[in-house]
Amino acid sequence: MPSSPAISIVVPLYNEEDNVAELHTQISQALEGMDYEIVLVDDGSTDATVSRVVRGSRVRLLEFEKNAGQSAAMHAGIYQSRGDVIVTLDGDLQNDPQDIPAMIRKLQEGYDLVCGYRAKRKDTPFKRLQSRIANVVRSRFVGDNVRDTGCTLKVMRRECREALLLFHGMHRFIPALIGGMGWKVTEMPVNHRARIHGVSKYGFGNRALRATMDMFGVRWLNSRRRIYSIKA
Repeated sequence: MPSSPAISIVVPLYNEEDNVAELHTQISQALEGMDYEIVLVDDGSTDATVSRVVRGSRVRLLEFEKNAGQSAAMHAGIYQSRGDVIVTLDGDLQNDPQDIPAMIRKLQEGYDLVCGYRAKRKDTPFKRLQSRIANVVRSRFVGDNVRDTGCTLKVMRRECREALLLFHGMHRFIPALIGGMGWKVTEMPVNHRARIHGVSKYGFGNRALRATMDMFGVRWLNSRRRIYSIKA
């Protein structure tokens, strides 16, 4: 029997006090008529994010005791999810929840992970160039064949979370980790919006340099993975 809720929306939050209520509204509008839950993970926010969460029967809030990073928040939300389908998206309103239904339909075509890519990014020219270079290098090095792993908007089957070994920076390598376990990965264009409230949590140092070091670890891990099946 299918689980209920059928869909879990996982949103890591860190100092998004001016975005969290509006994000809840947009998710509710985009998924109207669907069986879903929203799993919000507060990563030790120091502002009023937690107090502005719109609580309800569909909303679950996990609170970290202290800041642990986006990967940890995403991992916690994914593993606390109850749905057969898990959706991840940012809490800064740059991802558009209206893209979620189409991505779920794409998943139902026989894929295990659908990654959004920002066809028209609403970021500074330098940030776009930096991201483009990093994505090309990463994709060729780890072989995930995904053009924009920095886009948090992803839809996966719950079984895929078995591949997500937690480490600092894991969120950048979700397609590589899941694909490395033999699951089918695809991508599709999604809407991207300019940030209105708050500030980006990433700069050149923690976006590019750390990711470069992580690439070597992920490539080694995938080269050592073994997949087996047991006879019925």
